[in-house]
Amino acid sequence: MDPLNILVGINILAQFGAHFTGAKQGLRAAVADIKDKPKGFLQTYPPYLSALILVFIILGVFQLAVIEYSAELYPVRVAGVITYIIFSWLQVFSYKALGKNYSQEVVVFKKHELVKGGLYGIIRHPHYLSQILGDLGAAVAVLSFIAAPLALIQIPLLVMRGNLEDRLLRKYFKEEHDAYKKKTGGFIPFVG
Repeated sequence: MDPLNILVGINILAQFGAHFTGAKQGLRAAVADIKDKPKGFLQTYPPYLSALILVFIILGVFQLAVIEYSAELYPVRVAGVITYIIFSWLQVFSYKALGKNYSQEVVVFKKHELVKGGLYGIIRHPHYLSQILGDLGAAVAVLSFIAAPLALIQIPLLVMRGNLEDRLLRKYFKEEHDAYKKKTGGFIPFVG
């Protein structure tokens, strides 16, 4: 098996372990005291698309549904692996920073707090930015001709989901959210 694919595969396994606590937290959201939960396709489509991308990345690790590997593409693949590993772990740090406020859905809990520290002190949606760049990096690393376009399709969905979160948080945190928004970018530092 290709050594870069082995690195991607090992990171996927490590991510499953790291995300286990997030899954437990997401289950809490399903049964917790939720103050507000908007309805709509942004609650379901982005997570389903992320899962589908993961399936094709895993297939890519086993060299299924990929572009033929060549020496010319090796530096691009190395850049993809590095991008994937960095941003997949930034995503873990992002959702762990949310603590009890984390949910796999866009919600506000009855005891919700606005998280403004760590990566959230720079941008408001580091978890979505990390999802986008991590998925693109992994798709490039394994040269998946299916995961790469799906990761591109995911971008506007996650931007819209981030905007939905901003509107929901603004509804409950008003001036605090406005001040926070002025100091941070949405997906890019100091932009949006």
